[in-house]
Amino acid sequence: MSTSTLSARVHTLRYEAPDTISVELKPAEEGVRFPSHEPGSHIDLHLGNGLVRNYSVLNPCSDSGRYVVGVLKDRKSRGGSKFVHENLRVGQMLKISEPRNNFALDEAALHSVFLAGGIGITPMLCMLDRLLELGRTADLIYCSRSRQDTAFLQKLETMTARGLNITYHFDNEEGRPPDLKTLLSAHSPAAHFYACGPAPMLDAFQRECSNLNLHQVHLERFTAPQAPQPAASDFTVELRRSAKVIQVSAGQSILDAMLDNGLLPDHSCREGLCGACETKVLDGQVDHRDSILTAEERRANKSMMICVSRCSSQCLVLDA
Repeated sequence: MSTSTLSARVHTLRYEAPDTISVELKPAEEGVRFPSHEPGSHIDLHLGNGLVRNYSVLNPCSDSGRYVVGVLKDRKSRGGSKFVHENLRVGQMLKISEPRNNFALDEAALHSVFLAGGIGITPMLCMLDRLLELGRTADLIYCSRSRQDTAFLQKLETMTARGLNITYHFDNEEGRPPDLKTLLSAHSPAAHFYACGPAPMLDAFQRECSNLNLHQVHLERFTAPQAPQPAASDFTVELRRSAKVIQVSAGQSILDAMLDNGLLPDHSCREGLCGACETKVLDGQVDHRDSILTAEERRANKSMMICVSRCSSQCLVLDA
């Protein structure tokens, strides 16, 4: 978990759909202000059951002094969303992280297209608000199981009045998944394309973007992709700032090896999704297994997510 946290108080809880609530957080102490956030940012919530979960900040960047996050009660919850829905109360104190951003908005793009699946709408609310504020044009494709399950409709209606074009797809009304090829090909390849939602939808989005030769593509995953990984082996890590050399076994992450050796690196998701554990690489080759770094960033070999990525040489030297 992060060694630097903020103290927050739950100010309001509001149902946005039957299984989705928004949580408004304000500083726990009078006179304190939260750090500003960028479109696409997320924060970690340190929950009372010992779990740390990250959620996208959905309120506008201009709306400083608070963070609002949206939480879907996931039927497969490992305890995070279940705790938020069943145990969080107004007035409760929480430790949270400062905002981090792995889903950055290109504010210079003349036109942007967003594909949201279910709770994947949350990071896009702040992004869309910012584009409208800048006078940029944007289209939103919002997919959900049903109209009843669709969260933040009232917020989106106000954005429609400001010029946002929205296409809705409800599975129970259409009787089939969205036709991403048709939906995406309706837009200029010069646009920037963003997607967030369930893994199958994101996989389909990536395939169609590749087929359509769309190159300005951005996505954020809530769960790590289930791709087969090569067999792991032992390796050595030199931690330059800590003046330590540690061994990492085949069944162990660099993060866990550091924790076992009494070090306290920042971390949160343990799945290569949040970026909290990103660490500078000084020497050695990395076997990147995260869902954050681009292909170009991986080739540059300048940083890695120590919770999942490994060494493809015999030794790594990290700035840690």
